[in-house]
Amino acid sequence: MNRVSSVAELSDVKPGDWAYQTLQALIKRYGVIAGYADGTFRGNRALTRYEFAAALSAAIPKVDLSTFATKQDLEDLQRMQTEFSKELELVKGKISRLERIIQPVSETTKFTGEVIITPIVVGRAEKADSDQPTDSELTISNRAKLNFLTKLGGKTLLRTTIKANNIPSIQRATGTDMARLSFQGDSRNRLELDELSLRSQLSKRATLFAFAAGGGLNKFTETLNPFLNSSGEGSISRFGQRNPIYRQGGEVGVGFSYQFSKLISLDIGYLADKVSNPKVGVGNAAYGAIAQLTFNISKRTGLGVTYVRSFNRLDTNTGSDRANAPFNNKSDAVTADSFGLETTVGLSKKLALSGWVGFSRARAQDLPGKPSASLFNWAVTIAFPNLGREGNLLGIVIGQPPKVTASDFRVRGKLFRDEDTSFHLETFYRIRLTKGISITPGLLVITSPDHNRNNDPIFVGIIRTTFSF
Repeated sequence: MNRVSSVAELSDVKPGDWAYQTLQALIKRYGVIAGYADGTFRGNRALTRYEFAAALSAAIPKVDLSTFATKQDLEDLQRMQTEFSKELELVKGKISRLERIIQPVSETTKFTGEVIITPIVVGRAEKADSDQPTDSELTISNRAKLNFLTKLGGKTLLRTTIKANNIPSIQRATGTDMARLSFQGDSRNRLELDELSLRSQLSKRATLFAFAAGGGLNKFTETLNPFLNSSGEGSISRFGQRNPIYRQGGEVGVGFSYQFSKLISLDIGYLADKVSNPKVGVGNAAYGAIAQLTFNISKRTGLGVTYVRSFNRLDTNTGSDRANAPFNNKSDAVTADSFGLETTVGLSKKLALSGWVGFSRARAQDLPGKPSASLFNWAVTIAFPNLGREGNLLGIVIGQPPKVTASDFRVRGKLFRDEDTSFHLETFYRIRLTKGISITPGLLVITSPDHNRNNDPIFVGIIRTTFSF
């Protein structure tokens, strides 16, 4: 029942009704009377004990008894409170539960954004996958992201990210995925959904994650490459961001994180590709599942031990053609067990050393003999934060992109593995102009692209300008 301050607010009480003057006197004397939520008084029917208790509960706190009540009023009120004590307690309990249910769903939404504008140039050479020259024309491209972080009831955060971009396909320009940039993608500058996710703090130690779009296994856990992990202001290359085994998940799924102590946490997650074909179903969809133990040894030092199980998700778009498809695209049922070791060591406030090793054992379940292949990658990253001034960052990446080191799958009688070794060499220097603007010149060099020493080295240069707000 709702408090009203005028009889005119009650739609079913007219000036000629017998109760009009009585109700008006009650409102004038005590300043309150109770009506129903639809604005009616319903005086022509019997009042239940619970309705009377609700009206009494609403009226008592609003009446200044010391000013308006007589001695007889106080005695009557005391008697009614005693008579209806059980009903009053029941009504108060129901109101309390109702208030918890109808509390505002969304309390606040925070809006952030990031815009990248960058010229990109590829050095003149032969493409890694042909004898054609690289596409070495200078291009100027952009990417824009808008993030909406909505705090829901309790400790749940809804993230909605939309983006538009026109960054050219560097792997096509060079003939190898090893040259992919961390921020590339081309939607022809049309807006598209980049991420839709929920993060809920179940307790002080437990966190639940859910992705309806834009998921990644790295979003369930720490990748232990803190200064280079960002695509907007970190590494300029895709490989330099994190261990490629984190890139074996789909877009949709759930995860869970539990902090056993300040030292140890366990993160698990499952992400599958979107499936709309009932003949395929979730059971046959490509997926990636992760489990990682993270040891936070100190504020700046950590160690991660990672296991990933995947199905038809081995292509991380960071390695050689053979590493992306170790069975030459002949298998439709590739399972893989991947193991990773990641670490970061903060040697000082201005020097951090990070790195990883990743190993995958893949098997073609639908080919005769179920052939297998082994893949390996590693990297060392060096970060110099605040070099020159606060907000600046000098980054260096040295590593080996994913490579097929062993295989019993044959193509034209030869084992399908990488005979040579490519090295990834990268450096960039982020210059913080203002709090929201930075310029990052960077250079990426790939030796023996696609793990083939007959291929010319690949050079990619950029000047990334990032606006954050």
